[in-house]
Amino acid sequence: MEQSEEIVLVGCGNMGFALLEGWLDRAGIPAAQIHVVEPAESLRHRAAARGATVYDDAAGLPAALRPRAVIIAVKPQVVGSMLGAYRRFRDTSVFVSIAAGVPISTFENTLGNAAIVRAMPNMPASIGMGVIAAFGSTHIDDNQTGFVTDLLAAVGSVHWLAEERLVDAATAISGSGPAYLFHFIECLTDAGIAVGLPPETALALAKQTVNGAAALASTSAFSPAELRQQVTSPNGTTAAALEVLTAEPSLADLVKRAAAAAHRRALELALGN
Repeated sequence: MEQSEEIVLVGCGNMGFALLEGWLDRAGIPAAQIHVVEPAESLRHRAAARGATVYDDAAGLPAALRPRAVIIAVKPQVVGSMLGAYRRFRDTSVFVSIAAGVPISTFENTLGNAAIVRAMPNMPASIGMGVIAAFGSTHIDDNQTGFVTDLLAAVGSVHWLAEERLVDAATAISGSGPAYLFHFIECLTDAGIAVGLPPETALALAKQTVNGAAALASTSAFSPAELRQQVTSPNGTTAAALEVLTAEPSLADLVKRAAAAAHRRALELALGN
């Protein structure tokens, strides 16, 4: 039987819709190949406006449908109760979960020896600039891995992990990391106001400084440490600022503590706590 290229997207909230837009706008997947199951009428309507076929319940999916992938983009607490409705696809589909904190074992309890991928995209996926950490079960083959990579790459860069436990570690860095940066922009803005800049100017300078520095770090052949050294003239203004940031408790220590706290919470959520 010829391999179907159809996709079932279960849940079309913020991240689900980001995936849908990425498939349509960047991956070139025809809207006719995408089936969206979404109980919320407003979310269903916006998916339909992009050309996807929409359903309010899994029961509406065609009996003859044999999707190549089923993407689970629902809230973690409802995964267990809704998964059984998609069990009929386990022999033909790879299941991709972006439900935070839900382990592969939860899927295997319902689907058995199916091909399952646990993925963690972060917020910038909404503009196609996300980071996606992914781990595949032992039942996923190379073709499925390649297909899932292509699907996820529509919203950012994909990084496959060797162990499932590392998904929780990645959550502490790339998943929660945007919030760290947003808070840093807040702090930098407040610092600018404190030294006399108008609030709107301080915010504009802070946002573009972080944006430009991140872009440079992403494209430069130099490491972040080397770039920092290039900005830091001996006894200059940057050196004076870095003396404060490296004093105890240093920024590096605070970030490590923050990531450790996020990691601990990710492990707790995986255990249902």
